[in-house]
Amino acid sequence: MGSPEHKNISRSLPQILNPTCATLSIMRKDLSKKLIIELFRNSKASDRTLAKKLGVSQPTITRARRDMEREKLIKSYTIIPDWRKLGFEIFALTFVKMDPKVMSDELVGKVKDYASRFPNSFFAATGEGLGMTGVIMSLHKDYRGYSRKLALFRQDWGQYMSDIQSFVMVTDEGVIKDFSFKYFTEDLV
Repeated sequence: MGSPEHKNISRSLPQILNPTCATLSIMRKDLSKKLIIELFRNSKASDRTLAKKLGVSQPTITRARRDMEREKLIKSYTIIPDWRKLGFEIFALTFVKMDPKVMSDELVGKVKDYASRFPNSFFAATGEGLGMTGVIMSLHKDYRGYSRKLALFRQDWGQYMSDIQSFVMVTDEGVIKDFSFKYFTEDLV
């Protein structure tokens, strides 16, 4: 048994100085990265399949996945369907430039409420680039549907915008690389 002073000193040392704790921490981060990559490739994979692929036990994968979900590192599991087979012909990126003089927390709240009413718009965010301050990603059954939504958006929000531009793609034409997270590698995470 060590002296009382020895016990106090060892308790006060940061865990990182303990090689076992440091190694476990690195191993957990490494496993989390590898697990995230495998889930990008196939979020439907079972914990047993993932464990075999990553060379660890199934309970280790289950614990790691649960921890990542609790820490909100994993927000949800989803699929990437064939949009054309679901009847969507148009994928649009709509860029907006909001007038900075009218931007406020209240207006942003109204924009969030407005955006929530349009399920075909699956992502919207503020940002900077191309001289714009926001982007909306949306899917549409056809160009006519897209055009109507854009006209409605201009009607409802035109007074707050100084510019709006779109990049429109036909869902099954001109694809150079399919939209998928399966291409991600560990060095990106």
